Amino acid sequence: MGIEHTRNFCIIAHIDHGKTTLSDRLLERTGTIHEREKQDQLLDSMDLERERGITIKAHPVTMRYTAKSGEKYRLNLLDTPGHVDFAYEVSRSLAACEGALLLIDAAQGVEAQTVANIHLAHKQGLTIVPVINKIDLANSDIPSVNRQLEEILAIPAEEALHASAKMGIGIEEILEAIVTRIPSPQKPLDETLRALVFDSVFDVYRGVVGYVRVVSGKMEPSQAIKLMSNDARHEIKEVGVFTPKMYLQPRLNAGDVGYFIANIKSTADMKIGDTITDQRNSAREPLPGFQEIHPMVFSGIYPINTGDFEHLKTAIGKLRLNDSAFIYAPESSVALGFGFRCGFLGLLHMEIIQERLRREYNMDIIATSPSVVYEVETTRGETVPIDNPAHLPDPSLIREIREPIVKAYVLCPNENIGDILQLILEKRGQMDHTETLDARRVMLHCELPLNEILVDFNDKIKSITRGYGSMDYEHAGYRPAKLVKLDLLVNGEPVDAFSTIVHKDRAEGRGRQLAAKLKEVIPRQLYQVAIQAAIGGKIIARESVSALRKNVTAKCYGGDITRKRKLLEKQKEGKKRMKSIGRINIPQEAFIEVLKAQ
Repeated sequence: MGIEHTRNFCIIAHIDHGKTTLSDRLLERTGTIHEREKQDQLLDSMDLERERGITIKAHPVTMRYTAKSGEKYRLNLLDTPGHVDFAYEVSRSLAACEGALLLIDAAQGVEAQTVANIHLAHKQGLTIVPVINKIDLANSDIPSVNRQLEEILAIPAEEALHASAKMGIGIEEILEAIVTRIPSPQKPLDETLRALVFDSVFDVYRGVVGYVRVVSGKMEPSQAIKLMSNDARHEIKEVGVFTPKMYLQPRLNAGDVGYFIANIKSTADMKIGDTITDQRNSAREPLPGFQEIHPMVFSGIYPINTGDFEHLKTAIGKLRLNDSAFIYAPESSVALGFGFRCGFLGLLHMEIIQERLRREYNMDIIATSPSVVYEVETTRGETVPIDNPAHLPDPSLIREIREPIVKAYVLCPNENIGDILQLILEKRGQMDHTETLDARRVMLHCELPLNEILVDFNDKIKSITRGYGSMDYEHAGYRPAKLVKLDLLVNGEPVDAFSTIVHKDRAEGRGRQLAAKLKEVIPRQLYQVAIQAAIGGKIIARESVSALRKNVTAKCYGGDITRKRKLLEKQKEGKKRMKSIGRINIPQEAFIEVLKAQ
């Protein structure tokens, strides 16, 4: 089958608009899966994906389709995630395609991530085929969606196909649109091998399985190849396509999407976005890759039982093999022992990794509060990236601290605009402009500090709008801010696990909140314990855990009052001496309670 009969496309949409259901219907209609293999969310292979009803990894699959004209086509589909944390999966998938099916819910209309994904697709120069899905719903409003298509996305309404993936309506029309509207891959100018690596997974028995889009030349077993980023040389052992299981092929030709295995030991050796070429007849220049992904959220992960450190190290290493966006480095904390500083793309990504550690590797873990990467300019003129509050230099050495900023699109019903604006201002955000989508909803364009939206911003939007609001964001560089390091001192000693970087105006409230929480969980001692929140040397909040009192005067009955006073003074001196040399051992449960509350 020639390159002119190949179509590479992906499905892009907001969360829950029916991407995975549509891909299931396409697989059934093209006969790629048999009746006995049918199941919902077929391409979502991870338990977590099925449970949460979300796609985490992009899944390629090759289908064969005979058009109404009688011509046979090979269709390569990539089912992509919809959640903002996994936008890097979307951008990688788009780089391997010529076209995209843009799915829009007939009831909900255009959402925040629909807009973000369209921008990504336009950047790659893809052909867009709009599909209005879920037309069988009682509350579907097709005229309104048509208007949004034209006004917000600048796509003519007559180009949109109407379908219901759940009921199997309009599937034939979608397949015909794929072969007629989406262009075939460009014919290569020469036969030199150039293949783009857009993902990789780790197989315990065969090593790294690389997912590739062949742009020119061919890939076949026993071929000597090299990776252009690091000049690593390997020999191909096996090539094939996904149907959706791995299916062996004699070769992959130009325009094909498939996999290859070449005895590569670690996914770190195969860079995502790399170009594969032939050792003997090498390409002069690599293919344009895509933006390298950098983690935006950092958190410490420690085993609750310190003896499980080696087990945690093995488990994190295995997760890293299948997730190129997840990074980690060992670190130690006085309070929590040995653990790892881990980098994630966002909070959902962090939650997924922690959940997989608990489920797949039976790990009992504790995670420190998430923080972002700050840029610190020192008085010497150096710019240092800081992902851990403990590494922040002394205030006297800091000229300026810059925090990461995101450009956010927030969709909400008209009646909730006031509350959402209030929330944005609370989070130190700045409004740019608003855009009316239809009679019921508006889109707010604003800029927010990333560390302010980390923990509860999305939840608050959902609760304010009763589930009708949605948000998407993209990174918009760094901006100077008045940030300080907030330390927590217990009996005068700083506890590194509770250190955070906060805005100067919020520091006092945050300090009071943490000190009050810690007071509840620290056990009482024989002397009073001071819990203090401090910025540098300045104490901004304090709580005290009162001392346990032993009744030393119990044996004194009758007689002179001075005997009792003498005993009480002696006890006071003893407590004073004990306080000066005593150390507080904060129990592990206290850390878990306070970190949960953050």
